[in-house]
Amino acid sequence: MTPLKPPAVLQPERRHLQVENGSAGSPPPCDKDSSALAFRGIPISALKSYSVLRALTTEANGWAPAVVSTEVLRAQEEWEAVDNIQPETGSQASSDQPGQLISFSEALQHFQTADLSSFKKRIQPTIRRTGLAALRHCLFGPPKLHQGLREERDLVLTIAQCGLDSRDPVHGRVLQTIYRKLTGSKFDCALHGDHWEDLGFQGANPATDLRGAGFLALLHLLYLVMDSKTLLMAQEILRLSRHHIQQFPFCLMSVNITRIAIQALREDCLSRECNRQQKVIPVVNSFYAATFLHLAYIWKTQQKTISDSGFVLKDLEVLAKKSPRRLLKTLESYLAGVSKGQASLLGAQKCCGPQAHAKELTFTGVCDLLPHSSEGTWLI
Repeated sequence: MTPLKPPAVLQPERRHLQVENGSAGSPPPCDKDSSALAFRGIPISALKSYSVLRALTTEANGWAPAVVSTEVLRAQEEWEAVDNIQPETGSQASSDQPGQLISFSEALQHFQTADLSSFKKRIQPTIRRTGLAALRHCLFGPPKLHQGLREERDLVLTIAQCGLDSRDPVHGRVLQTIYRKLTGSKFDCALHGDHWEDLGFQGANPATDLRGAGFLALLHLLYLVMDSKTLLMAQEILRLSRHHIQQFPFCLMSVNITRIAIQALREDCLSRECNRQQKVIPVVNSFYAATFLHLAYIWKTQQKTISDSGFVLKDLEVLAKKSPRRLLKTLESYLAGVSKGQASLLGAQKCCGPQAHAKELTFTGVCDLLPHSSEGTWLI
């Protein structure tokens, strides 16, 4: 029987062949199984490049498909699987095709339909007052939230108890959407990595900065970036946060604003406006955006720096709880000006790229401040 010759296309690679019973230059024996073993030393990539798999699985030189070696078939299956493997970056596989952005309403619907009973048990919807504080609040404080709106209020507070779960596809899409809208990137990023520090988180994992605000902090950021008018505001505040002197961690500051919104809701500071609009979530979202806008205005006009952050947030909390309607009116005027293409309240900002020194600074959050009163204690 005439010895089987390797396919002509393999001639440049003959030096790689290792046959158990002969040297690289010796022709393989005529036994069919032994002939298949002659290709065991060839990398899988070489097999596909030189069409060896096709030659071994079709009738050639008198071979029949019924006698194809099981090792060859296994090699073919391994190669076909290689095409579907995606390289990993960080904690999530990256892909050339970006994922679909998620809207605020879609993300909210996810929580509305999920079982949050275990988280709901942890909430304290209102501040507990006793003695004179309770009497004063009853006589001179804001009105109570209408009964029909309390379930919506409890949902907001329950979401604030939920953490970030990177295994949840919806949670991942929220993070990706925030990143892509703020940076203008057309591609997804890893859920863990230094790029989150560039946006103002304290570390590579955003989940570690959500204490006291939970996933509501990310929903607020999503609300901010998914509306065209508030997106411009968010980008403007982001530029201010990257100022070479007045820099501050953008996302971490946003988390602190969400904490203020949570506390204002629990203290009935937003009840009057919620009762007027017969809604809770839109009011809380607008209050968050208005408070963030006011902070940015104070930060810029009063030349604040990161060392002032604790005092600024403390004063901002007092003002926001005392005059929420005034803040909301300011936001309305700002957004109306943006719609007309007028100059923003913040004015043009000069930035020098990502924060060069922000990682070296210690940021004081609301939760790290001493409460200015017993009613201002953070319980969430």
